[in-house]
Amino acid sequence: MAKQSFNDLINSPDMPVLVDFYADWCGPCKTMAPILQQVAAENNGKVKVIKIDVDHNQAVAQQYRVQGIPTLILFRQGKVLWRQSGVVPAQALNQVLRQHAA
Repeated sequence: MAKQSFNDLINSPDMPVLVDFYADWCGPCKTMAPILQQVAAENNGKVKVIKIDVDHNQAVAQQYRVQGIPTLILFRQGKVLWRQSGVVPAQALNQVLRQHAA
């Protein structure tokens, strides 16, 4: 399978795409990881969750003005629907996804 560009990923016509901008050295990002896994499992087929390492993808992080990590951005067909920095509890994240995935 060919590697998709970031723009290809966030322009998915099928479903919203939740992007987690993170770094391996970031403590709150490590806290966010299992929450994202849980949310991805609970919303399987309704939302795609991808992780972007800001250290390896600085241009993308700059393009979306990611200043703090973790930063979560929800896209639908390339448009930003929602964004928040910091750890987001699973319940709050599921609520956001329900609002935008319909």
